Amino acid sequence: MSDLAALRLAAETYARGADRRDKAMWRAVLCDDIEIVGPGFAIAGIEANLGSIDYLAHAFVATRHLVHDIDAVITGDTAHGETRSTAEHRVAGKDGPDMLMVWAIRYQDQWRRDGTGWRFTRRELAVDWEELRPVHAVGATS
Repeated sequence: MSDLAALRLAAETYARGADRRDKAMWRAVLCDDIEIVGPGFAIAGIEANLGSIDYLAHAFVATRHLVHDIDAVITGDTAHGETRSTAEHRVAGKDGPDMLMVWAIRYQDQWRRDGTGWRFTRRELAVDWEELRPVHAVGATS
């Protein structure tokens, strides 16, 4: 597997882990000293970041994270680059239909290769825009 394919696999594993609420998947692709930064938050260390999985389960009915493409510069056992993604968050409706909060994301990523493969050392997410729309049941006519 090429290094770029392995970096993409790490990003896809991170996305699947978020959607499945699977901390083991995140542990497989995050370094112990991982830092994840985004609008209004900065979380350092693997254990603290694994707590984000619990937050996702509490805050959203479901999520779907899609990895679109990655540009990376690889130098030996380190890499940095940008991962473009979409994150969909289903929010329970209080007095109406559930809403879908969609983020267009550009992760500024840093990776390090160790004995098991490429792992993230830092992910900084920039949200280019957010879209809110109602979620309709499958087969709904409205």
